[in-house]
Amino acid sequence: FVHLNSFMPNLVKNMNCARSQPHVQVATHHARRSGYTTCLGARFQKHAPARSAAPSPMMTTTTGIPSQARARAASANTHSNSNTAPHFAQRHRRRRAATRTQAAAEGEDTDTSNSDSGSTTSRVIVVTSGKGGVGKTTSSANLGMCMARLGYRVCLLDADIGLRNLDLLLGLENRVMYTAMEVLEGTCRLDQALIRDKKYRNLCMLSVSKNRQRYNVTRQNMELLVESIQDRGYDFIIIDCPAGIDVGFINAIAPAQEAVVVTTPEITAIRDADRVAGLLEANSIYNVKLLVNRVRPDMIKRNDMMSVRDVQEMLGVPLLGAIPEDPEVIVSTNRGEPLVARQKLSLSGVAYENAARRLVGQQDYLVDLSDPYKSPIRRIKDFFSGGD
Repeated sequence: FVHLNSFMPNLVKNMNCARSQPHVQVATHHARRSGYTTCLGARFQKHAPARSAAPSPMMTTTTGIPSQARARAASANTHSNSNTAPHFAQRHRRRRAATRTQAAAEGEDTDTSNSDSGSTTSRVIVVTSGKGGVGKTTSSANLGMCMARLGYRVCLLDADIGLRNLDLLLGLENRVMYTAMEVLEGTCRLDQALIRDKKYRNLCMLSVSKNRQRYNVTRQNMELLVESIQDRGYDFIIIDCPAGIDVGFINAIAPAQEAVVVTTPEITAIRDADRVAGLLEANSIYNVKLLVNRVRPDMIKRNDMMSVRDVQEMLGVPLLGAIPEDPEVIVSTNRGEPLVARQKLSLSGVAYENAARRLVGQQDYLVDLSDPYKSPIRRIKDFFSGGD
């Protein structure tokens, strides 16, 4: 009772001090949560572990400091997680920055050598149609192999997510181990996902995805992927666009600079091709060429099918070439090799090779589907006589 009477005045004094200073109560509450007991009387203090010289931020700060400490801890965890997870975009930016720094360090010698050797910018061409089944994948495979035979480095990009068929036409379906999705996620390198052709080492193929949904790929992913392929020195990048004009079409044409619209002499295919040509122009792709597939000259002579000139006039697009109907296309597809890879080219193979030469700028004339093997003397004779 004597000790209680001596302790009561100090207790009342300390309680009044705590009411006048609210932050002392908060500091006391945080101190208790930290494992310490702050007492108001020296006689009732528990034995606590030895403290460091620097006071804890929970002990000496006001109500706003604990939230700031938690924010700093959360930011530290986020930074550590971003460092541990590899990201394709970050590596790509660092690689391009290192390349630019190295080119700038080389100085005028690099500029002189580049000016002498010419421009090395890759041409990105998207093959599209709007309507399915007109021959986009077949045209992409044959045009790409024709360019590879001419000595160019070509990369075929299958952007048809979930319905990829480009590997079947090239006979590379058993070699697809990684796709562009694994490259973007950081699971593998880009060199591991690029599949080289069996015959031509300067021709490779890349599938965007195996069985993922098309909405997992964005326009930024496609642009970043094409830029990475361009850094590897390819001359042509041909994108096999999916059918339709939905998200897959928008993502496929995002990195493209040129376009090849494939259509057939049918009203439905021509209407879809006209719609696609307008969308390409709306997305700032003005270099558009027309490839008319599955042309039958016998039906054109009987006026049962529109001619190539009629299709071109309806669409208003420059003509790249006309591919005749050929049963050898089905045979070559089932064998897993493009039509132009055969030793003896059929009429469709000659037409694809001519279209590829026109696309790279090595040939100006079109192949006559009725007689593609005209001699130069006969061509000159038909020119002066007014023959078609």
